[in-house]
Amino acid sequence: MDNYCDILIIGGGMAGLSAATALAACGRRIIVLDKGRGPGGRMAARRADIAGDTVGFDHGAQYFTARDPAFRGTVAAWEAAGVAARWPAAGEDAWVGTPGMNACVKVMAAALDVRWGVRAERITPTPEGWKVHAGDHTLHAGTVLVAVPAEQAAVLLAETAPDLAALAGSVESAPCWAAMAGFGASLPYTDDTFRSEAGPISWAARNSAKPGRSGAETWVIHASQTRSRAIIELPKDEAAQVLLADFFAATGTAPVAPLHLDAHRWLYALPQALKGEGARFDPALSLGIAGDYLHSPRVEGAWLSGQALARQVLQARVASTS
Repeated sequence: MDNYCDILIIGGGMAGLSAATALAACGRRIIVLDKGRGPGGRMAARRADIAGDTVGFDHGAQYFTARDPAFRGTVAAWEAAGVAARWPAAGEDAWVGTPGMNACVKVMAAALDVRWGVRAERITPTPEGWKVHAGDHTLHAGTVLVAVPAEQAAVLLAETAPDLAALAGSVESAPCWAAMAGFGASLPYTDDTFRSEAGPISWAARNSAKPGRSGAETWVIHASQTRSRAIIELPKDEAAQVLLADFFAATGTAPVAPLHLDAHRWLYALPQALKGEGARFDPALSLGIAGDYLHSPRVEGAWLSGQALARQVLQARVASTS
C-alpha cells in the first residue's frame, strides 16, 4: 500500500471529497481517510431487510438544494449519471441521491484513493511535511486537510495547529436523533413529508416515496434539537420508540407496530456555521480545514467549502513558486 501522497485529506464526506476531486483534477496525488465503513458521512444510508425486501433509509441528510452555479453544474452531472433526481415533495429545488442519498458521494469516491475504516488519530510534523497516525497505519503527506465535524477537527488539530483548532472549536453543533421505521403496509398519513418548527419531531419523510426507491413502506423521523438533547443518552432502541410515538402523535396517525425499527444518534448534526469563512488554509503549516460549519450547514455548503479549500491550497502553491 502506498502511504505517501502530496495531500492527505481526513474525512471522506462531501467537503473532503469535494476538495479531493478539485485537487486531483490538478494532478495532485491525493489520499482520503475516513473512519466510516463506506461513503456517506451525513449523507449516509442504511440498508435493512423488511418482509423479504432489502430497503434503504436515508437517515442523515434528507435532500439537498443547488443554488450556486458551480454546484448546479455538478448536480446536473450527477443527474445525467443517474445518481441524483429531483424530489418535489420536499420543495421545488430539492434533490436526492438515487437510489440512496449516499449515491453522489459514492460516485465521487470511486474516482479517488479513499481508505474507508481508517481513523486518523494524530498528526505530527516531519521535515517533509506531516505524518498521520491512523491505527496500524502511518501515512506521510506534504499537506494535510481536515474535513470532519468541527468538534472533531478541534481535537485533532489542538497540538499541531492551535489557531485552526480554536476556529473549529468555536463552533457548537446541535445533535439529532434519527429513527428508521419500516411497516407492512402504507400508513394512512397522506403526505410524504412532515415538518414542524415546534414539537418533538422536526422532520419525517416517507423514504420509500423518494425517486429510485422501492419495497416496503419506510419512514425516517428526525427529532427536534430540544427532544434530541433531552434523550441524548438513551440507548438507541429506547430513543427509536420515543421518536416513533412522537411521530404518530405529531401527525395524528394511529400507532402501528413496525416490522423494523432502528435509530442513529448524530452528535454533530447541525453546526452553527461561521459564515464568511468558507475554508481556512495555513500555508506556513500546510494544514487546512473545510466543512459545512465554515460555509453553511447544508450539503451544498459542504461542497462549496471543499472547493474553497482546494483553491486556497492551489493558490498557496502558486505563491510559493513565484
